[in-house]
Amino acid sequence: MKSTLQRAAGLLLGLALVLVGVLPTPAAATTWELRDVEQRMCVTSDFGHPNTYFVAPVFGSWTTTIRTGIQKMPPGSSSLGGSVIPPGSNYGSVIIGFVHISIAPAPVGVYIAEVWASDGVVTQTVPVRINVQVRC
Repeated sequence: MKSTLQRAAGLLLGLALVLVGVLPTPAAATTWELRDVEQRMCVTSDFGHPNTYFVAPVFGSWTTTIRTGIQKMPPGSSSLGGSVIPPGSNYGSVIIGFVHISIAPAPVGVYIAEVWASDGVVTQTVPVRINVQVRC
């Protein structure tokens, strides 16, 4: 006959195995972060700013490739895309990606674009401020 202690231990072990199968694993957690470094740029309304860039500072660690880019740009602006950051490329838990942008001439105003980073599951964005003025 099994002792009460052995039965209780078996029940606890079975319960633990069931819970382990139900709970999310730590590997599924996001371990990287795109940080907002309050980027801003001033461009002239009649010329814009061709061939410039914003940075995509990614902190932490990751096991999948992180892609970067920009969205919500002023009308007529374009981008060739951003850095592709492979797993294990972070040195001291940070890597600075670059996102190309050509800002088109635009009406005077403040435009808030977004630099983004994505590992294919999680996408993070940070705002970048584009001040379009007559003169900078």
